[in-house]
Amino acid sequence: MNIQFLDLKSINIAHETELKVAFDRVLNSGWYILGQEVKSFEQEFANYCETTHAIGVSNGLDALHLILRAYGIGEGDEVIVPSNTYIATWLAATYAGATPVPIEPCDATCNIDPARIEAAITPRTRAIIAVHLYGQPADMDAIMAIATKHGLKVIEDAAQAHGALYKGRKVGSLGHAAGFSFYPGKNLGALGDGGAVTTNDTCLAHKLHMLTNYGSQKKYVHEEQGFNCRLDEMQAAFLRVKLKYLDDETQRRCEIATKYSEGLKGCPVTLPFMPADVKSVWHLYVVRTHERQQLQSALAEIGIATMIHYPIAPHLQKAYSSLGYKKGDFSVAEIMQDQVISLPISPRMTDREVDFVIESIKNFFTK
Repeated sequence: MNIQFLDLKSINIAHETELKVAFDRVLNSGWYILGQEVKSFEQEFANYCETTHAIGVSNGLDALHLILRAYGIGEGDEVIVPSNTYIATWLAATYAGATPVPIEPCDATCNIDPARIEAAITPRTRAIIAVHLYGQPADMDAIMAIATKHGLKVIEDAAQAHGALYKGRKVGSLGHAAGFSFYPGKNLGALGDGGAVTTNDTCLAHKLHMLTNYGSQKKYVHEEQGFNCRLDEMQAAFLRVKLKYLDDETQRRCEIATKYSEGLKGCPVTLPFMPADVKSVWHLYVVRTHERQQLQSALAEIGIATMIHYPIAPHLQKAYSSLGYKKGDFSVAEIMQDQVISLPISPRMTDREVDFVIESIKNFFTK
C-alpha cells in the first residue's frame, strides 16, 4: 500500500468541475487583480470566521507581517512568539523590524504557554503572536487577559487552523487580528499561494487594504509606503469553491484523528492532547516518540509517508543566530523538535488506509 502524506491532487480533483468553472469565470472577466472574486471571497471568508472584515493577501507570512506594520510595530519593538512554531511566525516580526521574543510551549498541547508570557514582557513589548499549532487553538482567554493587562495587541497565527473552535468561537475572531495561509497544503488551500487577515477592527482593515496595494486607495495616489501583497483573482475564485467544502473535509480529518487516537492507545507514543473547550481541525496529527527515526524509516519501507513538523526550532536556525540563542535555551521546544512525527491525515484517506497506518505502528512497537 502506498499512502502519501497529503495527496493534493485527489483533494483538488474532487472539485475539478467547479474549479474549471471558476477559472473560466475569471479568464472571461478580463479583470485579474482586485476584482469581484477577491471582494466576494473576502466577504465569504469573513462570514466563515465570524469577523467583520477579511483582507486577502499574498500569503500567510505577509498576513502576519502586515498586521504588525498596520499597528505601527517595528524597529525597537518586541513581539512575543512561540519557541515551537514554523519560522514564518518569527519572520513576521523580523520583517516588521521588531525582535521576536520566544516563549516555551505547554508540554501537553505544544502551543504557547500563557503562564510563561508575563515574565517576558518588557517596556518594548508591543504584541503577542499566538499560533494555533497543528490546527488546535491556543489558550486565547489567558493570552488576551495578559495582553489587556499590559496594553498589548494579540495576533492569531491561524495558518493551520481554518475553522477551529475555542469555547465555541472561531479562530480568527479571538484576538485583535489574525493571519491565515492558503498555501496548497493547508486545510483551505489555494492552487498557488495566498493568505488573508481577519479582524473586527475597521481602521486596521482600512489600513491593510492600502498596505497590500502600494499604500494606495486611489490609483496613483499613495498614502502609505505600502507593498505589493495582493491576493489575486484566480486564487480567490478557487478558494471560493473550496471554502464551501471546508467543513465537510474538516469533519473527515476529525474522524481520522479519532481513529488514530483510539487505535494507538497503549502504544509507547505521546498522543495529541485536546482540552475539552477546543475543537481542532487536525491540520496535522502529531505524535511524539523517542524512536522517531526508526519509526519513520520503518513506515517508509512499507509505503507510509510521514513528516516532521518541525525538525529545527527557530532559535537554533542559522537565520536567527544573531539573537545569540544556543542549544538548551528552550528545552521544551527542543524536546519536541527531536520527538515529533506527523502521521498522514487527509480528507481523502480511506478507513482502510488509516487502519493500515495504525496496525503498522503497533507492529513496529511489538517487534
